[in-house]
Amino acid sequence: GSMKEAQFIDDLSDTETKRFMHHYNFPPYSVGETGRMGGAGRREIGHGALGEKALSQVLPSIEEFPYAIRVVSEVLESNGSSSQAAICASSMSLMAAGVPISAHVAGIAMGMVMRDGEYSILSDIQGMEDAFGDMDLKVAGTAKGITAMQMDIKVEGISREILHEALTQAKIGRDHIMENMSATIDKPRPDVGEYAPKMATMHVPIDKIRDVIGRGGDVINDIIEKSNDVKIDIEDDGSIVIYHTSRESINHAMKMIENIVKVAKVGEIYDAKVVRIENFGAFVELFPGTDGLLHISKIAHERTEKVSDVLKVGETVKVKVLEVDDRGRVNVSRKDLLPKPENRPAAARENTKR
Repeated sequence: GSMKEAQFIDDLSDTETKRFMHHYNFPPYSVGETGRMGGAGRREIGHGALGEKALSQVLPSIEEFPYAIRVVSEVLESNGSSSQAAICASSMSLMAAGVPISAHVAGIAMGMVMRDGEYSILSDIQGMEDAFGDMDLKVAGTAKGITAMQMDIKVEGISREILHEALTQAKIGRDHIMENMSATIDKPRPDVGEYAPKMATMHVPIDKIRDVIGRGGDVINDIIEKSNDVKIDIEDDGSIVIYHTSRESINHAMKMIENIVKVAKVGEIYDAKVVRIENFGAFVELFPGTDGLLHISKIAHERTEKVSDVLKVGETVKVKVLEVDDRGRVNVSRKDLLPKPENRPAAARENTKR
């Protein structure tokens, strides 16, 4: 979804925005039980947070992928570490959805049985091994390193050697899992899904943000309405992100915004529409929201006695921008784009003297 659909977390001092959410659901039927299905419990929240931590390390930046992302892991059956299975499945689903994550993330649960000072490290423990074992070490990461880890133990502690052996064995298991994951999908799809919103980014000058929004939001609401209800996010630095399932609607909204913030530059040529005629010249619309003054002396090479003899309201004329003053007022010329008249004979000039 768009960044407007990110999660807002109210803190005592500030409001934090969370763009990536991993929700983990563990219904009773996944372990052959019946029970009430309500809100998430502590275990589900904890497993969801662990998966979120593991996957957030490979997500693209907001600049590269300005979307809010929500992944839901529904556990259908469990006899092992469903939290690590959720991480593996979420990594594959992100790639399938077109999210450009930097690498696959796989997770594995390591166990240990310790008796009388002797121990044995177990890989990918099942439910019984978790219940009767002495350690549950969840390790998630990419081929290059660990992105998240959690450990529960039932003994007083473990040595550095035991932890090193468990992590080394976990690396072998993660690599094996990632090989199978990559056999199904090894890189993100080039585009997001058909029903996911397309997006485009643009930047406007900070002093033009109010022009895009308009008084009471009338301008931005008009853009949204005329562009098939696109979603528009505007940041304080002038960054604008536009979302919609239709690329045409996005392009239409971008064009409307470009016309609002567009600034005429000296030397540019426009097909301008005459909107008002005065005794001293005519006002022409260069593009929506910007008019220029076409002075009577800049209409033609010949002397113009009356503006209305040459120009009519609604007529389109080609003009060149001569000047843009510090107040944004634009002066244009039609004469500069017309071919210069050939020099007339001296006798003809004398006959026209007054």
